[in-house]
Amino acid sequence: MDYQYVLGGVLVSLLGSVFFMIINTTLSGEKKKVSNGVNGNGYVWMPSQNGSFVPDIARGTDVVIVGAGVAGAALAYTLGKEGRRVHVIERDLSEPDRIVGELLQPGGYLKLIELGLEDCANESIDAQKVFGYVLYKNGNATKLSYPLENYTSDIAGRSFHNGRFIQKMRERIATLKNVTLEQGTVTTLIEEKGTIKGVMYKNKAGEEMRSYAPLTIVCDGCFSNLRRNLCTPNVENPSCFVGLILENCDLPHANHGHVILGDPSPILFYPISGTEVRCLVDVPGTKVPSVANGEMAKYLTNVVAPQVPPQLSKAFLASVEKGNIRTMQNKSMPAHPQPTPGAILLGDAFNMRHPLTGGGMTVALSDIVLLRDLLRPLTDLNDAPALCEYLESFYTLRKPVSSTINTLAGALYKVFCASPDPARQEMREACFDYLSLGGLCARGPISLLSGLNPRPIHLFLHFFAVAVYGVGRLMIPFPTPKRVWLGTRLLLGASGIIFPIIKGEGVRQMFFPATIPAYYRAPPLQ
Repeated sequence: MDYQYVLGGVLVSLLGSVFFMIINTTLSGEKKKVSNGVNGNGYVWMPSQNGSFVPDIARGTDVVIVGAGVAGAALAYTLGKEGRRVHVIERDLSEPDRIVGELLQPGGYLKLIELGLEDCANESIDAQKVFGYVLYKNGNATKLSYPLENYTSDIAGRSFHNGRFIQKMRERIATLKNVTLEQGTVTTLIEEKGTIKGVMYKNKAGEEMRSYAPLTIVCDGCFSNLRRNLCTPNVENPSCFVGLILENCDLPHANHGHVILGDPSPILFYPISGTEVRCLVDVPGTKVPSVANGEMAKYLTNVVAPQVPPQLSKAFLASVEKGNIRTMQNKSMPAHPQPTPGAILLGDAFNMRHPLTGGGMTVALSDIVLLRDLLRPLTDLNDAPALCEYLESFYTLRKPVSSTINTLAGALYKVFCASPDPARQEMREACFDYLSLGGLCARGPISLLSGLNPRPIHLFLHFFAVAVYGVGRLMIPFPTPKRVWLGTRLLLGASGIIFPIIKGEGVRQMFFPATIPAYYRAPPLQ
């Protein structure tokens, strides 16, 4: 009988071992699911390149946006309103403190209305209406008003603190449940077989994370570290801005920007609140006098202050003495995209122009409206190659607005700068006097600058009308060989200013966009 007990013991041991193996396998499977699946924080744990595990945002996102400045915040709100699931990653969610991005042209404000964000640039941030510009040269002034007769009374330019405007848009983002706004630093784009699948970033806690989406939109500003993957950047640094804030002073012409054609380059004044006026002093080149050792204060006091209108002189000197002087490098970069499946560039990361004319936000907001309209018919963004081919139309359709504002900014800056060349001096004089004629001579250029008339051919015609006007003045009372030679050099100089800018923008894209096949690109079949 003993063998029966022995046999029973062996069977029980075998069954126990089988049972233990089943339980162990089940538990291991559950652990594996947790390790590679979604945890309670909505992350997926994925192996990184160095073998460690990196948390990955669960793949329920339609669009990843890098940057939540003016372009990124406006885009996130717009796509969120369209029902897209959006993940926005911004390096610093505290209020920005910048000395540019403070003046929105009327054309840009109209785009802001189209996006439903006009209440972000109103009395809640002490924004000021702007109705035009006043130009000063050698004590003479000419007033250029925006052509707003056919618009409602609310339509005008807006000037404000850049940081307040951005924070207001971020607050609007927070009202959308399908948009996630996170602080983090994007380090690289995730690429698989030539297609961008998302981004890798470090969150606020310093953890390395990944976020995946069918479409990644990079708008991380003028210092973008990702643009080289998506375009061929050719960044120029024409000058620097020195920024001051004048307090409790009245501009000679209320609710107008003031541009002094100074020596060596322009000086700008415009309101940014009910009690503050921004002053931007342009310094050509990449080097400026040192703020730390007092050289900048001496430069502003001895060189710039004598050129400031008398009504602003006292407030200007008080601001210099107060010492809160800021500097910023101005940048210019034509748009040369490299269409890449799964990603697109926007904002200053994609395209920059000299900030003299305050056109950057107008271009960015116009691009966002266009991109929204192009994406609107699409319910599925997962076919990256087809989407990339379709969005090539974006680069052509944006040209009327972007090329007009970009070309005007670059050309005006060069014309407005002082020069020892007599031909350039004549061009500068001719430009001021041409605008002072009023009528079409003033209305045409200011409508281009305001973003209300984005027609490159009109810009081209007005620019050479200024040059011809300058030559005509030289021929009065009668042409002499010296005057004819100076007039010839003036025309050659004008051509040397505008044609390189047009070449950078693309002659065909700028003037003949309808001849480009991408102009007619239809949405991919869903």
